[in-house]
Order: sequence, then C-alpha cells, then structure tokens
Amino acid sequence: MGMNNSQVRVIDPILSNVVQGYKHAEHVGNALFPRVPVGVSGGQVIEFGKESFKLYAARRVPGGPTKRVQFGYTGKPFALVDDSLEGQVPREHLRDAKAVPGIDLGTRAVNMVMSSLSLALENDQAALARDPNNYDANHKVDLAAAKWTNDANNPITDIDAGREAIRSSVGIYPNVIVLSAKAFNAAKNNANVLNRFKYTSSDSVTAEMLASIWNLQKVVVGVAISFNDAGVSTDIWGNDAVLAYVPSMASTLEEPSYGYTYTMDGNPLVEEPYYDKNCKSWIYPVGYERVPVLSGITSGFLLQNVG
Repeated sequence: MGMNNSQVRVIDPILSNVVQGYKHAEHVGNALFPRVPVGVSGGQVIEFGKESFKLYAARRVPGGPTKRVQFGYTGKPFALVDDSLEGQVPREHLRDAKAVPGIDLGTRAVNMVMSSLSLALENDQAALARDPNNYDANHKVDLAAAKWTNDANNPITDIDAGREAIRSSVGIYPNVIVLSAKAFNAAKNNANVLNRFKYTSSDSVTAEMLASIWNLQKVVVGVAISFNDAGVSTDIWGNDAVLAYVPSMASTLEEPSYGYTYTMDGNPLVEEPYYDKNCKSWIYPVGYERVPVLSGITSGFLLQNVG
C-alpha cells in the first residue's frame, strides 16, 4: 500500500514543537477562527444554527422515553490547503563549515517561515470574515454613509444593534469583535465613546475600555499589512469590524462557534533539515495544512466601512 505525503515525511520533533507554539503578536484571525485539529484533508464543515443554543425539555418521567438531540450538521465541503516554505541558514553563518546549525539558528529559520505562513492564514481569515456575501441581510451593515469618524454617528449604538441581531438569531450575545486598525482609531476617537470615559479616565481609549462599554469579553485590533511584488501595501482587515460568538476555550469542531481554522493534526510541522550544496545552506522545510471555515454565520455580524 502506498503512503501519503504526511506518512513519508521525516519530521523534526523539536522544531515542530516550535512552530506549533508560534504566535505572531499582530495576527488576530484566530480570535474569530480558533484552530481545531482534523484528521482528514477534506470533508464537510460542521455548521451550527440556533438549535445548538436551544433550551430543550430534558426532564423525563420514570420509564418514559429520553429525548435525543443532535448538535450541528454537515454543511459546505472543505479542503485543507497545504502551504509550504523553506527556511535557509547559509553556511557562512556558521563558525564551522562542517557544523549542523544549532537549535537557535534552526528556530530562527523556522520562525521566519512561520511569520510568512501566519500572514497568509491571517489574509485568508480576514477575506472570509469580511466578505458580505457570507452574511444574510440581518447580519451585516454598510456604514459608508455613517462612518465613526463623524461624531454624528455612534459606534456604541451600532455595536448594540449588531449584538442584538446575533442574540435574536442564536439566543446568545457575541463575545468578541475584531476591529481593523482604521475601525479602532475611528471608534476610540469618536466623541460618543470619549464621552463615556470623561469622568473615569484621562488616558487614551484602549481595546479593553471599548470591551467594557460594548459588553464584550475581547476586543482585538487587526493591524496586519501585506505587500505585493510591486511593494504596494494592503490593509488586511480593511476598514471593517466583525462581531462574533466564539467559545473562549474552543478545542473541538463540534462546539458551536462563528468559525474555525481546520488544521491537519500535527501541523504546522518542520520536516527534517537537509544540506543543499548548490546554495551552501541548511534548509528547513515547514508545512502548514489548514483552512479557515465559517461554522455558524448567524453568530456573526459584519460592519463595513466604519472608519
């Protein structure tokens, strides 16, 4: 029987632990799409509706039947994407040309690769969350004509409206919002927001302060920028904000959530380093099989063009 790609790989366990624990401080997509492991490279997304938040009559009389419930259902298909890059440690960086790079040089090489792979994932997550076609009419609003940079408009009431839209759909309030950098700046400088803190704080409004007035567990700010080959930059989170319900300790794909990042079990991983004579360097291949998916879109709300 033939072996698949994951079976024929020879893995570096130490450096694989390094990349599996890698977190980029400025990448926030996992706040909406927490990572959960899967054992196959394709299948169907487990999606959730209001039945996952429903209050069931569970009480039974002696000898009576027990009701059965099923949470989630198989929805759209998914297929993991396999991103792969190699880190390079030139021989000239070693004191002894015959030496194998130590753990520090190897760690630096794979962390550099993970920075790029993490940015690619952040871009995929933001594109999915910011696509208005993924939301029904009751779970999105375009504020191009009512931007938060205008003090006549109130971020607090806009967020309250989004919170109520989610609660009316699934019976639970959202607990997290991802703000683009522009959205965060517009919100924290809006007179309606500043007025809420005029008697309690003279400091600049922080994400934690916004969380308190919006009744959210977490406010995170997406500041990541990507550059194309011509050096032109793109703000990955644009000018939008995304409200969502995401379990605080998500660990399995069976738990209701706005979204997940389905990740092949054991990924990301570092394959066994090898020496390339042509470039006189040690090479560290890093692989990352994953895909972000929307699993409960009625537990999300998109606010476009807020800043």
